Amino acid sequence: MMQSNDISGIDQLYRDFILDHYRNPRNAGTLEHPDATSEALNPLCGDKIRMDLRIRDGKIEDVKFQGRGCAISQASASLLTEEIKGKHLADIAKIGKDEVLANLGISISAARLKCALLGLKVLKEALALKDPEL
Repeated sequence: MMQSNDISGIDQLYRDFILDHYRNPRNAGTLEHPDATSEALNPLCGDKIRMDLRIRDGKIEDVKFQGRGCAISQASASLLTEEIKGKHLADIAKIGKDEVLANLGISISAARLKCALLGLKVLKEALALKDPEL
């Protein structure tokens, strides 16, 4: 059985993990001539994310994102780009809220939920613009 100080230690590991993705985002930047792109703003807190996708043979060949905002929104987008690179579009279309929140590894309050899911919203919009069937 875990003691309460063990739980806080695990929580701290996830917080450090999130801060690492915030400070050193993976797949940061933009793509020249992306096949799909989208951008969204969370007006409640000012978080902003843009995502560019290069799609080849039904897979994400490359993905880049740019953004500004809180550690949760930026880390979540960074983690999401790592997850989708190389995956088939049909598999990416199945990614939902639960997977994104599981990637973060910590409980997200209702107030921060839109922050955590902004990257997913942008990804889904970019894919819908490319292929409305997704």
